[in-house]
Amino acid sequence: MPPVPADRFLALRRTWSHLSGLGPLIGLILLCIVGTLLNPDFATLDNMMNVLTRTAFIGIIAVGMTFVIMSGGIDLSVGSMAALIAGCVILFMNHFSASPLAGVVFGALFALVLGALFGAMHGVLITKGLIEPFVVTLGTLGIFRACLTWLADGGALTLADTQADIYSPVYYGSLLGVPIPVWVFAIVALAGGVLLNRTAFGRYAQAIGSNEQVARYAAIRVDHIKILTYALLGLCVGIATLLYVPRLGSATPSTGLLWELEAIAAVVVGGTTLKGGEGRIVGTVIGAILLSVISNILNLTSIISVYLNAAVQGVVIIIVAFLQRGR
Repeated sequence: MPPVPADRFLALRRTWSHLSGLGPLIGLILLCIVGTLLNPDFATLDNMMNVLTRTAFIGIIAVGMTFVIMSGGIDLSVGSMAALIAGCVILFMNHFSASPLAGVVFGALFALVLGALFGAMHGVLITKGLIEPFVVTLGTLGIFRACLTWLADGGALTLADTQADIYSPVYYGSLLGVPIPVWVFAIVALAGGVLLNRTAFGRYAQAIGSNEQVARYAAIRVDHIKILTYALLGLCVGIATLLYVPRLGSATPSTGLLWELEAIAAVVVGGTTLKGGEGRIVGTVIGAILLSVISNILNLTSIISVYLNAAVQGVVIIIVAFLQRGR
């Protein structure tokens, strides 16, 4: 068999790269077709809005997780971080019993600051403490959830009725027929895409993930960028928590359970390589929606038990990681 010419080989390689980038979108379309065939209720507008609303929490976190994984890191603590932020925000808002509106407003700001601080703490421990991201975030995973359990005395922290009435439109409200969480998700994804593709920060994060040593030689402030990526992820966790709290109006030791699995799965399915150096915000958004569609189809059709949703997501992570091994 004669060798393939260099120019033709490069063209084939570009075509394959383009097609692989469309993989998550093609998979999502096929899943939607299958879901509609299995249950016509899947294609209703109400169900679609429900899927997007459920996707918003994980999708927002996944946008921040994209930057962390792309730069060669990982964060296993986002679910526990969300639980602790939720508990702290509820306590903070309940403290403003004399002025519930002020409590809700300042509580929202408190959640964002707390998330960014937690994320920055991870970045400092990883860069200055020279500890592996896996170890740091595995440790804080237990710390965050244990702190919430202690604050709740093993039970639940519940938002006061007055504050809950003011706060509930954040989750249950809509604008132009689209739920508020979906709008927030879209804004965060758009901002993440601009940050990744149109700023030096995004280019530096990719460069660090590709080759950290070369990035240092190129005078990139590697430690500074890494800390910012973790702070950005913490900020995204804070935003997602703010949208989630009014859904149930409480925080328990099980709040945010396995969110880290879902966020990492969304990022990986979307095309971001686990070894870093490459990331796609659009792919992450599609990946998050795809995972929610899988869960929704399982709920509507009962093909397998809904209790196996996490198992399905775990299988997806392994399969995609296997397919990415050449990259």
